[in-house]
Amino acid sequence: MSCNCRKRGVNNCIEIVPIFSHLTQAEMLEIAAITTDKSFEKGEMIYLAGNKGEKLYVIHTGRVKISRLSANGKEQVIRILGPGEFMGELALFSPLSMTDNGEAIESSTMCMIEGVKLKELMKKYPSIAFKVMEELSKRLDRVENLIEDINLYSVEQRLAQALLKMSNGKCEVVLSMTKGDLASQLGMSQETLSRKLSLFQERGLIELIGHRRIIILDRDSLYEVV
Repeated sequence: MSCNCRKRGVNNCIEIVPIFSHLTQAEMLEIAAITTDKSFEKGEMIYLAGNKGEKLYVIHTGRVKISRLSANGKEQVIRILGPGEFMGELALFSPLSMTDNGEAIESSTMCMIEGVKLKELMKKYPSIAFKVMEELSKRLDRVENLIEDINLYSVEQRLAQALLKMSNGKCEVVLSMTKGDLASQLGMSQETLSRKLSLFQERGLIELIGHRRIIILDRDSLYEVV
C-alpha cells in the first residue's frame, strides 16, 4: 500500500531525515510532493542486487539490513539502518544497477523519493547534494575502518571493540540485530561469534541473557583484549 506522503504531513517522512533537516518548510513540501510511502513486513525484500536504481529510500519506521551475497551464497552484512537513514543512493549518482540487497528486519515503512525528480531539486538546492555527499563520506569511512579492523585485529579484538562500542558506556548491550547479522558485520561466522561470546562469559567479562542481552561485567578487561 502506498500513498503520497504529503497527505499524511511532511513530518512523517522528511523532517526526520538529516540530509533534509536544514531546509525550510516550503522546501520540504517540494520534497514531499515527489515522495510516496510503502510498508514492508519483516523479512520482505525492499530491493535486490541487480534491480535498477530509480529511487532514494528513506526509512520512516522500522529497521533495514543492507547486505551482499558472494558467489557461493555467503551473506556479508554491510550495515543496519533505522529511521531517518537512507539507502538506494545509486539512483542519484549512477546509472548502474543496485549492488546490494535491502531487507526489512522488522515491520518498516519506507518513504520513496523519485531519483530523477530529486536530482532536479538537488540542482535547485545544492545544499541537499552536499548533505548526501557528507553522509556517503561517513559511510565510506566506516567501511574502510571495518576493512582495516578485519585485516589488523583478531576475532576476539573485533568482538571486544564491538561490545564496548555498542554498550556506549553502559553496563548492558541489547542487540539490534540477530547474532548471525552481527557476526557477518564483524567478518566472522555465527559459530565463531557464539564461541567467543561463551569464552568471554567463562572469563567473567560478560554475562549472556537470552538471545539479545549482554551484560558487561568487566569493562577494563574488555579494553585489555582490544
